Amino acid sequence: MYDFNDFAYVWQNNCILKRFATLLIFFFTVGYCKAQIATDSTPVFVSAMLEESNLVSKTFIYIDSSASLSVSEVLKRNFSPLENFGGRSPITPGTITCTFYLKIFLDNSSDQEVSAYLFPGVYFKEFNIYKLRPQPTKLLNADSLQGYRKVTLTPGEKGYILAELRPLKNDINYIKPILINADFIANYQQYVVGHKSDIQIYGLVLSGVLLMMILFMITNFIIGGKLEFLYNAAYSLCMFLLVFLNSVLTRVTSDFANLYYSYIDFFLLVAGTIFYITFTRKFLNTKSNDLLLEKVLKYGERFVLLLLAIYTYLNFFTNTYLPQFYLENCIKIFILTIGCAFIFLAFKRRNRLFSYIAAGNAVLVIFSIISLIMVLQGLKSNNIYQSGLFYYNTGIVFELIFFMLGLTYKNRHELITGIKKQEALKSEAEKAEYEKQIAIMKAQQEERNRISADMHDDLGAGMTTISLYSALAKSKLKDNAIPEIEKISSSANELLNKMNAIIWSMSSSNDSLGNMIAYIRSYALEYFEDTGINCKIDIVENLPNIQVIGEIRRNVFLVVKEALNNILKHAKATEVTIKLIRVENSLTLFIQDNGVGIDMGNLRQFGNGLKNMKKRMNDLDIEFSIENKNGTLITLHRKVKTF
Repeated sequence: MYDFNDFAYVWQNNCILKRFATLLIFFFTVGYCKAQIATDSTPVFVSAMLEESNLVSKTFIYIDSSASLSVSEVLKRNFSPLENFGGRSPITPGTITCTFYLKIFLDNSSDQEVSAYLFPGVYFKEFNIYKLRPQPTKLLNADSLQGYRKVTLTPGEKGYILAELRPLKNDINYIKPILINADFIANYQQYVVGHKSDIQIYGLVLSGVLLMMILFMITNFIIGGKLEFLYNAAYSLCMFLLVFLNSVLTRVTSDFANLYYSYIDFFLLVAGTIFYITFTRKFLNTKSNDLLLEKVLKYGERFVLLLLAIYTYLNFFTNTYLPQFYLENCIKIFILTIGCAFIFLAFKRRNRLFSYIAAGNAVLVIFSIISLIMVLQGLKSNNIYQSGLFYYNTGIVFELIFFMLGLTYKNRHELITGIKKQEALKSEAEKAEYEKQIAIMKAQQEERNRISADMHDDLGAGMTTISLYSALAKSKLKDNAIPEIEKISSSANELLNKMNAIIWSMSSSNDSLGNMIAYIRSYALEYFEDTGINCKIDIVENLPNIQVIGEIRRNVFLVVKEALNNILKHAKATEVTIKLIRVENSLTLFIQDNGVGIDMGNLRQFGNGLKNMKKRMNDLDIEFSIENKNGTLITLHRKVKTF
């Protein structure tokens, strides 16, 4: 090693040395420049490695495009520096079926055995290690980990190792060899797999949102039994698995991770699209509402399914990748085209239900285009907003949110329509029942009219004849009147009055408030005539023109009749007032006398009359009260609209 301070001193004191030094500097410069040309013998000092070492700058690569050369034949070929491919060496779709060989020079300058694990990068279906000593020897380490190969160097051992790599069938492969100290491998794996980037954490959060959406859809399917909820749940499940597994399996080296990135991720995308198309057909009921759209979606669904079958065959039963790669892109473009076409149709038809689906498609298309642009430009993800996966995952969630809004709108619309139909049916049933009741009441009323007419014509005439004959008999007997004839005459008159009241209550022509009041007025004035009791009638003007059925008229009249009878027999009154007033939406009838009043503690003098009066009014929902107020006051009160 040169000491540059001593070199400067000699330079100043010896001219010959100056010339020699000039020549030396010339050769040193030439040699240094030559040293800048990388050679495949640049060593990796394994003994000096503390934890891990990036080998990109010290690794040389050869690509066997035929994937048929033996290791011995490969070693005769020219290797190129790996760093010429870029910092994170991508594997293009055209070289997926090739075999990649990495040559690395390892040096253990210590006096102890050193072990390390070589990790070339993820997404390799086959990974083998050879030691070149001097013949290639394949290392078969029982303690090698999946995706990692253990290399052990004895004290002072140095030499080449050759890594043989066969990539998975996907377009996200890259080569970034790292050598990890064996003592550090557990911590390294735990960090690499366990450490989650911002985009992974975001994906896990979105997975939780998608899972809640799935549970919402399944719950609605169980409750309502509608298939569109089930198809949407299946679509959401595919998207959930896609987002969740992308977040969980990043940097994972396992058979399932390899299968996922080589086939399952694309299968979930296409299967989700098929469920989405089926959901759209059921959701919009295109079979009944739009036959053209039904045919387009139906054949589009079958076409995508056919392309998926071809893709599956190419993936598992062929050794090529480019046809599969182009087919995958064609399917993605076709799916994007379906989304754009649906947006156009929705915009053209201006249907609200279409608009929800179109809005979801539009959001997903926009975010997918942003994601695609980032992928094509090869932008490095310095933060979450520079990641194409971030925008694609966000688009999926927003699409499902619009789907849920559309489902909610459709359910609400169907619920309202169903309620309207039920109300219409209920209204029709009520109308039919009402008409039936009207017909029954009409028939009953007609029968009552017939009976009242018969009573008036037959019984009334008979009772009138009895009354007349009894009056004639009394006039002939004069002073020799027989008591029985007097009773016959009295009973006939009383019976005739009762019969007239019954006929009045049964006749439908009398079903009005004005008719009832007029009848009560006429009866009261006639009842107190020649009794010495002055009867006053006070009726409010402008009585409401409302119907009062016969049952109410009859019972109100009987209560009034009983009250007047009690006044005449027991009140010792000289004056009675019947007053009808209107208060807001109700009518109140007062019967007031100026007699001795009623003894509330001793009602035997009334017998069952008071009880019958209360019962009749209670049965008709009419308020009844009796009290002492300068005599006896009886009050009947009821709302007008309930007559």
